[in-house]
Amino acid sequence: MYWETKAMEELILLFKALSDQNRLKIVNILSKDEICACKILEKLNITQATLSHHMKILCECGLVNGRKKGIWMHYYLNREKFDKLFMFINEKKQYIIEKECER
Repeated sequence: MYWETKAMEELILLFKALSDQNRLKIVNILSKDEICACKILEKLNITQATLSHHMKILCECGLVNGRKKGIWMHYYLNREKFDKLFMFINEKKQYIIEKECER
């Protein structure tokens, strides 16, 4: 099975990163396009320090990538990480469906 120890640890980090309201809002903002940190600050009305904290968590777990453009960081979603996350969820969903059909 794909979801061995290392992969499970990675998934735990992903779910922890997504367990915060502000980080979920950031992911939602980034789902539309790459965006400058300054625009995320405007949309969320949080401090730069708070945004930096959330972006560090999202980047460290691999859900978000960033690149420096001028004086600002621009962030975008890592689609491959989200694909892994969705694959895990879909695998569990399939298991539930199969168990329900056995009843």
